[in-house]
Amino acid sequence: MRGVLHGAWRTVLPAHDDRHGPLPPLLLGLTVLSGLVDAVSYLLLGRVFVANMTGNVVFLGFALAGAPGFSSPASLTALAAFALGALLGGRVARSQQHRGRALLCGVLIEAAALAAATVLTATGGVHDDRYAIIAAMAAALGVQNAVVRALGVPDLTTTVLTLTIAGIFADAGDPAGAVKAGRRLVSVLAMLAGAALGTIAVLHADHTTAMALPLAVILAVVAVSGYHARGDAPWTRPS
Repeated sequence: MRGVLHGAWRTVLPAHDDRHGPLPPLLLGLTVLSGLVDAVSYLLLGRVFVANMTGNVVFLGFALAGAPGFSSPASLTALAAFALGALLGGRVARSQQHRGRALLCGVLIEAAALAAATVLTATGGVHDDRYAIIAAMAAALGVQNAVVRALGVPDLTTTVLTLTIAGIFADAGDPAGAVKAGRRLVSVLAMLAGAALGTIAVLHADHTTAMALPLAVILAVVAVSGYHARGDAPWTRPS
């Protein structure tokens, strides 16, 4: 248990000589964001995810098989926009040899896309501009996933938790697995917190406020990333 707590603590507050520097807590913030946007998209935009593409593939299968309540166009829109965002995010990541600046460039693009989704919600509404909002949010998360993948921080993918959860238990007998389990557990809890917060916003606030909440989170990540992108510590070099 001590190892698990140590791993969790060092994910939230890394040691000064951590080889990933401030990236772990920043990626935890993006994990919270992933839970937020998927809660908002699923509950407001009608059974579609903008971060979890595995879910959209499954939903597309449901829709094609005739299950009621699922939309092929919505799932396809999310998948296509996510792919375009990932393409852009991959190019951004490859253009930077400084991991802090790569993250900053990625989250700036992500913030612009989420701002567009918020404006569309405020002006046209989630029904009139449904597909444009889905596209903007999914593209934002495509950029996020590509950049995070390039950063290479173990167990902090920010969206995919299946392997993360499996790793918690698969490494349970490994003496070194406790520290890893702590990081993985914090990642799961961050996603859970984001999903719960997004659900509360959808149920108890207006649509624009619910959509603006992910924007507020990404702007906070932008601010912190901008601060750390100015340095040239060892963690900023490609791993």
